[in-house]
Amino acid sequence: MAEHSKRYSVYRYMLDVIKNNPKISDDEFDEKLRDRIFDGKTSIEECQEMFIWVQSKLRSKLGILTPLTKDESINEIMVNGYGNIFIERGSGMEKIDMAFEDSEELEEVIRNIAASVHREINELNPILDARLENGARVNAVFGNVALDGTALTIRKFSNEHITMEKLLEYGTLNKSCANMLKSMVEAGYNIFISGGTSSGKTTFLNALADYIPQDERVIVIEDSRELALKQIKNIVQMECHNANTLGKGLVSMDMLIKTSLRMRPTRLIVGEVRGKEVADMLQAMNTGHDGSMSTGHGNSVKGMIRRLEAMYLMASKLPMDTIRAQIIEGIDIFVHLARLKDGRRTVSQVVELIGYENGEYVLNEIFNLDSNKLLAETGNKIINTGKFELKGTDYV
Repeated sequence: MAEHSKRYSVYRYMLDVIKNNPKISDDEFDEKLRDRIFDGKTSIEECQEMFIWVQSKLRSKLGILTPLTKDESINEIMVNGYGNIFIERGSGMEKIDMAFEDSEELEEVIRNIAASVHREINELNPILDARLENGARVNAVFGNVALDGTALTIRKFSNEHITMEKLLEYGTLNKSCANMLKSMVEAGYNIFISGGTSSGKTTFLNALADYIPQDERVIVIEDSRELALKQIKNIVQMECHNANTLGKGLVSMDMLIKTSLRMRPTRLIVGEVRGKEVADMLQAMNTGHDGSMSTGHGNSVKGMIRRLEAMYLMASKLPMDTIRAQIIEGIDIFVHLARLKDGRRTVSQVVELIGYENGEYVLNEIFNLDSNKLLAETGNKIINTGKFELKGTDYV
């Protein structure tokens, strides 16, 4: 109790310091804070905890979440109301012994995040999708929508570029599959990566992009920027923007896809399709932009294809036969990712889309998981070899 009282005493003192010197540097702030906390009476552990708490509340827009965002072992931070904070590491989710003081403190952190990206969140605009300076993706929902309390989710992305070699080390796929996908990217096959939440779709797309030839021009479109494609020289990356409170300034994904076609792209990469933009993406894939790639949420390859149909219908009243023809002509290969019970992320299917017959899509499954949950070849070979032949490359 005494430690709690001292914490707020120090907090109020440092608040006055800031008010008297609004331009105080971080170093000077930290020095004054240390002088106030480390009095020789309080244990080192309590002093360190107090230092982090006061510093995060007064000097960081993320408040008490600051040390969690800096912990590289944490992949995701989930706040379910001010009193419940969960984190996700490679081994799974866990509740941590940390909480905001009240819902007002949590909402202030969210407002700070929104302000830092020139957006706002309030009861009239209760949903925020944003990206932090370090690339982390943020979603927040205010309490008038999240009935059990304001919710905040921060998805972190490693600064390390994960290559296909790294994915091989992790056991995400095997060498045979990696070689085949490398050849397909180089030859210009259109590839769609599907999978559930946190299955590694973005990471896998990043790794595949390493194989794009350096003499090609790539246009990347995302809802919030997540892809780090520094290895590509001729690249333009664009992201969507929400409308402001006056309803102005909306830049949607389908708008960006349409304008990208005027930028002379060789390939188009759409970070993730969620709605009607799938129609523009498929039309782009059908108009000479070979080697394009995208991702989407789905439980299987068949389930993903059905979702693509549904999303296309959101944008168009075209007959279903026409929509199916667009999907078949636009996408050559589906790579499905899964996250297993032990936390391991793996390629679970590599499927070639062949056509549509007797009310079903014709799929040529080339890789799948065996009974031991290991990726294995089915024995089937790719049927549509035209792009290999056009590029003068061999199928591996």
